[in-house]
Amino acid sequence: MAKTKEKKTNTKKQEKKSDQNQDTMQSLPLQVHAQYVRDVSFENPNAPDSLKGGQEPPKMDINVTMDARNLDDEKATALYEVALKVSATATRGDQTVFIAEVEYGTVVELSQVPEDKHHPLLLIEVPRMMFPFVRQIMSDLTQNGGYPPLLMNPVDFAQLYMNKFANKEEDKKEDKKPDALKDAKKEVQSSS
Repeated sequence: MAKTKEKKTNTKKQEKKSDQNQDTMQSLPLQVHAQYVRDVSFENPNAPDSLKGGQEPPKMDINVTMDARNLDDEKATALYEVALKVSATATRGDQTVFIAEVEYGTVVELSQVPEDKHHPLLLIEVPRMMFPFVRQIMSDLTQNGGYPPLLMNPVDFAQLYMNKFANKEEDKKEDKKPDALKDAKKEVQSSS
């Protein structure tokens, strides 16, 4: 009897978590029209030698980039394609072990969102939704290439966004200052 009650409690907790996740997804003011692989590449240039046992683990270099572009559509307003590209290069010394690249696309509509909010939503929230799919594809690619699956850590897309666009915002503010102030600031920086 106690086990039945425990099962019901666990089931209710799981249902509550599921409902919260669905509420979060439904609360985002966007509509996903399509998700797809735009490009996949896996290079294994030194196989089968790179697959031999007893070798040191390769050094991994992983790059993540995202891009968004407006799509013209007569039926939908504020329609965008967001592309998330992940490339992983594994090296051992000066030898390339493998190169894996995935470019994943998503088409979203933001007709319920003010235009000034589109940019961060497209380059933070949409890539955050896309990432688990890209991560799985990268894992499968490396495993099918003969290596252990590449398990990528979560990516902080908000921080990537801030890093990328904070500098651009500073540059815009710089351009709005009178030339004398810009020149004075450059002079101070060059003398440091």
